[in-house]
Amino acid sequence: MTVNGKQVREPGTRAVWGEDNIKLDGRDVRKPSERIYILLNKPFGVVSSLRDPEKRPVVSDLVKGVGERVYPVGRLDFDTMGLLILTNDGDLAHRLAHPRYHVPRTYKVTVEGSISNESLDSLRKGVVLEDGFSGPSKVTSIQRSAGRSMIRMTITRGRSRMVRRMVEAAGHKVIHLLRTGFGSLELGNLKVGAYRFLETDEVESLKRLVGLEG
Repeated sequence: MTVNGKQVREPGTRAVWGEDNIKLDGRDVRKPSERIYILLNKPFGVVSSLRDPEKRPVVSDLVKGVGERVYPVGRLDFDTMGLLILTNDGDLAHRLAHPRYHVPRTYKVTVEGSISNESLDSLRKGVVLEDGFSGPSKVTSIQRSAGRSMIRMTITRGRSRMVRRMVEAAGHKVIHLLRTGFGSLELGNLKVGAYRFLETDEVESLKRLVGLEG
C-alpha cells in the first residue's frame, strides 16, 4: 500500500480517506461519495422510487444531471405533489424518515365541500385509522366555500397516505394534496418537476433537527 506515493510498511500508519492519495496493490482506493442533498418539487403521477415495475415515471428521471445516485427520503404518493428530499446521506435520510424523530411535514390540502369547525377540531385532536390513532396535527383553514375548502395541515408521522386517510376519517374527500414543508425546509416557488441543491445551512438545520450535529 502507498499513501501519497510513499510505501507504507509500519502498522498503524494513518491516512485520511478522501484527502490522501491511497493505493492498494497499485490501484487507487475509491474516495467516499460526495454528500448530495436535493429538494425536488415532485409532480403528480411520478413515483417516489428509483424504478417502478409498472414502468411509471420515477423521481430519479427528474434528477439525471446529478453525479451520484440519490434516494428519496420517505415517500410522496403517486397522486401527491410537492417537496421531496433526495440524498445519498444514509444516516440523515434514515432519521428524517423515522417516526422516532417526529419530523414535521406540512401540506396544503384541497377538500370537497365546506369543511366544518368540528372537522378541523377532529383533525387537530387526531382520528382513529385502521392502523391506529393518527396522533394530533396542526391545522389552519385557508379558504372555505360550498364547493371546496383549502386547509394547511402539519403532521409528525409519516405513515402511508396519512393526510388523505385523516381527512377522509373527518368526513371529506381530498381533491388535491401538495407538500409544502418538510422539517425546516419549505417548497417556496420552485417549479413543478424542478429541483435545487440544498444550501449548507439548510443541511445543518436538518441535521440538528434529528440530532446529527457536527
